Amino acid sequence: MNVAQATRGPAELSSFSFQRSSVLVVENFWSSEERQFFRSAMNQAVWKSLSDLPNAREDFPNSGNWAKAEIGSGEAQRFLSRLQLPCIRDHIESFPNIIGRHVGFNYYSYSAGDCLLTHDDTDQGRFVKGRRALQRRIAVVTYFHEEWQPDWGGELIIYERRADQDGGSINLTPTHCIEPRPGSLVMFTVPRYHRVCRVDPTAGQHRRLSIAGWFMTEHA
Repeated sequence: MNVAQATRGPAELSSFSFQRSSVLVVENFWSSEERQFFRSAMNQAVWKSLSDLPNAREDFPNSGNWAKAEIGSGEAQRFLSRLQLPCIRDHIESFPNIIGRHVGFNYYSYSAGDCLLTHDDTDQGRFVKGRRALQRRIAVVTYFHEEWQPDWGGELIIYERRADQDGGSINLTPTHCIEPRPGSLVMFTVPRYHRVCRVDPTAGQHRRLSIAGWFMTEHA
């Protein structure tokens, strides 16, 4: 697995392209003041646990009881203003016949015992009659907890698909193991298999706090 080649500093973002690399990791993308701002907003948010989310519970059984909350409009505006990046725009605009551009982000909190099973971001969500299906194009996860130790778990594992030598079934090979370091930003193109490792009991009362979601396109 390789993290070093995918990791960049904020100053290098202007030259990054998803056409050349499908995974981007940026250390220290958020300042300590920004992290505090979003943590304070999370403290005011209305949370729902996985046990209260029947569709998500069906998609992700045996995943502990992580929690999810809506982002307020002011916080969402501040969040998206920092993600006005050329690499996102160029990738989104590379798809033909776009009639709409959409985003969808939430707060997430993982405590000891919580995880997210392997998926590729294409099968989740539910069809709504009369609404065109949105295509998830870029997945984003970024971390706002104040502290995280390496042995607390919660790593994001990203895979690539590899065919067996006999040309049969598809196997997954891990390519990235990304520690949820405070202030870091991770983005990758969809579809791409990934999972969140279970948070270890050694994390105690510490929570893995993140904003995660997608940049999406709509087509006729």
